[in-house]
Amino acid sequence: MVSQLIPIILICIPILAGAEQPVAEEYQVKGAFLLNFTKFVNWPPQAFKGPGEPITICVLGENPFGPALEQAAKETVVGNRRIAVREVSDSQQASQCQVVFLGGSERKRLRKWLGSLEGTNVLTVGESEDFLANGGVIAFKLGGDLVRIEISTAAADRAGLQISSKLLSLANRDKNSLTKGIH
Repeated sequence: MVSQLIPIILICIPILAGAEQPVAEEYQVKGAFLLNFTKFVNWPPQAFKGPGEPITICVLGENPFGPALEQAAKETVVGNRRIAVREVSDSQQASQCQVVFLGGSERKRLRKWLGSLEGTNVLTVGESEDFLANGGVIAFKLGGDLVRIEISTAAADRAGLQISSKLLSLANRDKNSLTKGIH
């Protein structure tokens, strides 16, 4: 199963790398992960306004991906839904998204943002050390030249999200969170 997901992630990295402005390798990998998370998470029907609505990935705070994530998303379709990328600046806007990335610029407001998204069907993804402890679903961690993911299955359950066993297999089981590294 892991071997099926890794090529998907590796395919996305060159797409993001080919964008107009160069993007740091770390954010190429994180952007590929964000796109691929949409393929391995199931949202309840009420997370969308209708059957044709896109899966929206929102970046809350500074956008470290530049235009690369949006460009790669234009060519991505999951089921019958296309992927849209938006930058948002408040919790009302973020609650309308299916995926919200909270970058390092939001570290000081992390608890506030995650609290405001509690009770919504939003897959929260972040990169701060205490992201999962504050209620986030997926955290990126850097370890050497690896971007690792940690998944809080408890937070996913609270958000009404079903995470595929294929995505969970990328992580080591550890009570409420899972971790796995990808080069």
